Amino acid sequence: MPGAGPMMQPGAVACAAPLRLSGVGVFVYVFLPFALGHFLSSLLRNVNAVLASHLVGALALTPGQLGLLTSAFFFAFALVQLPVGMALDRYGPRRVQVVLLLLASCGALLFANCDGFYGLLAARAIMGCGLGGCFMAAVKAISTWIAPNRLPSVHGYLIAVGGMGAASATMPVRAVLEYTDWRGLFCLLAALVACTGLLIALLYPKATGAVAQRGPLLPALREVWRAPSFRAVASLVLIPHAVFFGVQGLWIGRWLLDVGRYSEPAVAYLLYLGMAAVVFGAIAVGMVTEWAGRRGMPPLDVAAAGITFFVLVQAAMVIGYRPSFAMLSVMFTLVGTITGIEYAIVAQSMPRELTGRAATFLNLLIFIGAFLVQAGFGLVIGLWEPDLLGRAPPEAYRAAFALLVAIQLPGLWRFARRRTALGTSQP
Repeated sequence: MPGAGPMMQPGAVACAAPLRLSGVGVFVYVFLPFALGHFLSSLLRNVNAVLASHLVGALALTPGQLGLLTSAFFFAFALVQLPVGMALDRYGPRRVQVVLLLLASCGALLFANCDGFYGLLAARAIMGCGLGGCFMAAVKAISTWIAPNRLPSVHGYLIAVGGMGAASATMPVRAVLEYTDWRGLFCLLAALVACTGLLIALLYPKATGAVAQRGPLLPALREVWRAPSFRAVASLVLIPHAVFFGVQGLWIGRWLLDVGRYSEPAVAYLLYLGMAAVVFGAIAVGMVTEWAGRRGMPPLDVAAAGITFFVLVQAAMVIGYRPSFAMLSVMFTLVGTITGIEYAIVAQSMPRELTGRAATFLNLLIFIGAFLVQAGFGLVIGLWEPDLLGRAPPEAYRAAFALLVAIQLPGLWRFARRRTALGTSQP
């Protein structure tokens, strides 16, 4: 990774590392173990898209219950964001991530051994709590060692690893289910999560230096919220990001099954293609953002262009032309990766002593939104009576996607107004 070196982070534990690392060292000791945690977090976040029929068959879940069970991950994920942000700034990513991954491993093991809906709901929430720091701990760790101008590309690589984790939640998971059931799958995932925590404990360079004193949390959050760059990116990207996470992890698969009438193997294949497209999309977003920056185009303009396309894809889902379903399912995840650009914008624009809290505050808002989107989508679908095979009618999905389009348009409108006002104010 170009630009590797012990970048000082004022206010973080271990502002300087006890040794210098080469680019290969940064990859092996910093990027790789934390990226593996993000990989598993994305896998567990999205695995219910393939397991939905297994869970519905075992527990006789309604669409609302299925949405609530899956979205409990997002709700718990959101709840821990502020405490995780404080812990990352105070104790550093190594210690925080090890503890959280052990908690997530316990949640996955509990999920494998529960029989009732509420037990599974609690286990899913524990997983969300334990995996709530994976991405932000990686951002914090990487930001310590990578030059700021390289962050968009490196964040793109990190999101690409998450895309590979999401892709692994499709056809690879279906392949594993040929040898075991969903309970055995979660036992395996619990072991992998625990081993990742051990890997971070062993590989990540131990911090040295005194712990910086922190001010109260609420003033720090007010400082984050009042930053014009933070509010600008949240206004434009926050809701689309919540839509991307909320729909990607569950309802794209159900839409293909219920409306597209694809078989389960075909749905798993299309989900795999869509999640794999995230890898290419994330890398492309980082490269395009840096390319545009060298030509004077701010990252927020790149985000606005991508989000416009993302909303158009959802509008096409509302229209519901059946021969385009396969393409639209892949395009949804491919174009939706543009929403990950907001992490890089925040990391570049906020003071380094606030990067942990700013990023986790952003995650808090995103995952609360994803919880509301995923659970709310199921409630909207549940307003229609399913057929004898348990499939919701196309009208239910059209209404749900139309509602998503409607809540994203105001952000684009506000961005266009600001952009026009800025353009007219310049000579």
